[in-house]
Amino acid sequence: MTTLTSSSGGPLGHRQVRSLYPGITENHLRYLEKWGLLRHQSHLPRERRQYTFPDIQAIKQVASELECGTPLKLILRALSAEREGQMQLDFQEGITSTDAPRAKVVALEPHRARRDSAAPRPTGGERSAQFPLGDPQAALAAKYFVEGSRLDDGEEQNMEGAAAAYRKALIIDPDLVPAIVNLANIHYARDELIEAQALYERAIGLEMDCFEAHFNLGNILHDLGRFDRALVCYRDAVSLNPTYPDAHFYLAVTLEKTGHSPEAKPHWKAYQELAPEGEWAELAKEFSE
Repeated sequence: MTTLTSSSGGPLGHRQVRSLYPGITENHLRYLEKWGLLRHQSHLPRERRQYTFPDIQAIKQVASELECGTPLKLILRALSAEREGQMQLDFQEGITSTDAPRAKVVALEPHRARRDSAAPRPTGGERSAQFPLGDPQAALAAKYFVEGSRLDDGEEQNMEGAAAAYRKALIIDPDLVPAIVNLANIHYARDELIEAQALYERAIGLEMDCFEAHFNLGNILHDLGRFDRALVCYRDAVSLNPTYPDAHFYLAVTLEKTGHSPEAKPHWKAYQELAPEGEWAELAKEFSE
């Protein structure tokens, strides 16, 4: 069996880590990534993941605490508190986006000034509504937006075409919030966080009740370790769309990281209720108890 010493420095492969620490499950590794306690690698297949010495130290500590019967939620809270002192080192190494979902606008919506205030907000992470095309300019902007949406399928080879179409829509209508949000999502997917953040903030400035912009901006601020500002965004997102499970999940995680565990509990429970079979249901159950 491979042995790990303080001088080895890593990295170790995924199989080696699982062999060294059999008590660490795939879910544990995912949770550690989600809490920023391991380098983010969920975009890589398991067999290609590499864990550096700081990663191994965190995994080793978790394995040891679990063997002693310490609840996972207490371990995560303690490690997260310790991690705060290392945040500056993380910035020096560079920031990459997490696997947080990006809420997308899938169809055009009326401008704020023309929206019927009595109309109910749609639910879910992808918002759709009819858009009044009363003039040729609006129709042309809509045409480019639809073209961008068709190409915006998450495939890297289609990103540039989708971005170009959204930009054309914005040349015609600079205040077209759905195009702004979806263009920001593309920048975010490319780890162009400065550009994405500026666009989300612009969308919020134009339409304060744009759930997608608040939620996605919260993800960026969370990635950057700006947890207090991320909390504001996630709270706004939950207020605007209380039936979106991931908004409750990321709000709960950020509250835990900032020492507001009692406030986090109802959001853990909300995630459980809204997504009982969701990706983070097991973790939510742990923190809800």
